[in-house]
Amino acid sequence: MKTNYNKEEILQKAKELELEFIHLQFTDIMGVMKNISITIEQLEKALDNEIMFDGSSIDGFVRIEESDMYLRPDLSTFVVFPWTNGSREARMICDVYRPDGTPFDGCPRNTLKRVLKEAEEMGYIMNVGPECEFFLFHTNERGEPTLDTHDNAGYFDLAPVDLGGDARKDMTVTLKQMGFEIEASHHEVAQGQHEIDFLYADALATADNIMTFKMAVRIIAQRHGLHATFMPKPKFGINGSGMHINMSLATLDGKNAFYDENDPLKLSQVAYQYLGGIVKHAKAFAAVTNPTINSYKRLVPGYEAPVLIAWSSSNRSPLIRIPAKRGNSTRIELRNPDPSANPYLALAAILKAGLDGIKNKIEPPAPVCSNVYHMSGEEMKEKGIEGLPTNLYEAIQELSKDEVLKEALGPHIFEKFSDAALLEWSEYSRYVSQWELDRYLRKF
Repeated sequence: MKTNYNKEEILQKAKELELEFIHLQFTDIMGVMKNISITIEQLEKALDNEIMFDGSSIDGFVRIEESDMYLRPDLSTFVVFPWTNGSREARMICDVYRPDGTPFDGCPRNTLKRVLKEAEEMGYIMNVGPECEFFLFHTNERGEPTLDTHDNAGYFDLAPVDLGGDARKDMTVTLKQMGFEIEASHHEVAQGQHEIDFLYADALATADNIMTFKMAVRIIAQRHGLHATFMPKPKFGINGSGMHINMSLATLDGKNAFYDENDPLKLSQVAYQYLGGIVKHAKAFAAVTNPTINSYKRLVPGYEAPVLIAWSSSNRSPLIRIPAKRGNSTRIELRNPDPSANPYLALAAILKAGLDGIKNKIEPPAPVCSNVYHMSGEEMKEKGIEGLPTNLYEAIQELSKDEVLKEALGPHIFEKFSDAALLEWSEYSRYVSQWELDRYLRKF
């Protein structure tokens, strides 16, 4: 999806396409896309990094007395929106900078870039292929989302059972027009649940692509009279939506650093150590890869989501799976992340965990070949298998004890991210839910 445009080429392209508006996009700490729209007359100013905004108006950014922030567009992210009617519009994804010209440490994209630089200094490039799941629901007469699914289809079902097929097809076409290389799209296990997979890329491009993907899916769904949600568990009793992360490290000359043809599993020492770091820090990075109250309604037994910290090369029940393909396709699949995660922070935390494994030569535990869902507590204890946090509060407590991941996020983001999560937990703990009313109102 990246382009190689320079400033002059973008100005020329905008003129040729008769663009009217440019959207300067960035992401806040909680993973919500933000946007400043400028007219075409302001494009050159934007390309010269002169567009300012009020950072104090963005949750988790800065105080009002230090509010001036600058947007620096990444020219490689320039793309024309294919869905606009009438006006011609394009976008660029931006990094946030302070007035003194230094990267703002509260910008998640800057955070990922910093950890990627650390990996590069160690001789590695991180490549990532995500699997983004989402639900499509009907909207009511006011256009508000309901929990009524648009179909009763299941895994890999086709039309006419899969009534979301047309919407998913339009999403795929739109994404291709925006430069995505789509690998597969299909109906998922739960009613109204879908998945569209796109080609792996380096970690920064992938994080940008995830944010763009979610935006495009929501817009196209709306045009079909549907609401697309990346909420991890919108309905009780059915599978939730995950965002499995397939990742590998490449050496600076492009070789897959996870592959070793002489190993019984064809995995290199680097792969084992990276895996060891992932296992060691899994409890802590769950706060970042699964950042909402609702995330932990998905991470429960019985609905295919991982709950135990283990790895395997032969089954899909543990937290970490090693897919069968080898050679340049050798990779690790992390199965607990969900699509509510801020992709920049999630990839930064995961990468930092893996790099810690390499730096400190952390060996992973023995692989688990049996189905961990069917293990007894005694068997898990014997094998040293622990569980992921069971709620957001536990996850934040684990994160607060992990100095490696706190370093990955940086003091500003760690503090603001933790404060927001604990506030959400506090509100949730005091809220009287419908479940409580149904269970207790008549009973007591």
